[in-house]
Amino acid sequence: MTTAAPNDPIRLEVVVASVRAGRIAPVVADWFAATARRRPEFDVGVLDLAETPLPHDLSGGPDADAFTGRIGAADAFVVVTSEYNHGYPAALKTAIDTVKHEWRTKPVGFVSYGGLSGGLRAVEQLRQVVVEVHMVPVRQSVSFHRVKHAFAAAGTTTDEAAIDGAERMLDQIAWWARTVRAGTALDRYPG
Repeated sequence: MTTAAPNDPIRLEVVVASVRAGRIAPVVADWFAATARRRPEFDVGVLDLAETPLPHDLSGGPDADAFTGRIGAADAFVVVTSEYNHGYPAALKTAIDTVKHEWRTKPVGFVSYGGLSGGLRAVEQLRQVVVEVHMVPVRQSVSFHRVKHAFAAAGTTTDEAAIDGAERMLDQIAWWARTVRAGTALDRYPG
């Protein structure tokens, strides 16, 4: 649980869900992280699951403990996820299930990508899962349809809907993170 003062920056972790070889996930995550870093209310980190060795059997250990500590230190999350076969990556489910109490009360937003669906079916499933671990999914999300055509070689995009959606989502995450911070200063979450 964080113990930040009301005006401290909001620690936002951008979770990169895809671990697949040749993935475009780092391009999407870097774009979003750069967008968030332009806003002074956020202190942004990137947590790439391809670089986070978590045991698939949920047996714990030093890597799981370090991951749990990083989740506990964050105020909010944005998950950058692909869609595989109408669902989200298995590495993300392992990451969610590895942690227990540290997810609670924290806002989460989603940046999804894929082919024609833009990852929206993965996000639909994730909304149900994150509520079960007591997270607060914000309403606004960002979706890139035909993602390989959405970014220039420099990792930038001109997709106005995505740019606007990212700003709106960050507004919602900031509001929830400040509200949770104020609420937990007054009373312990009963979950």
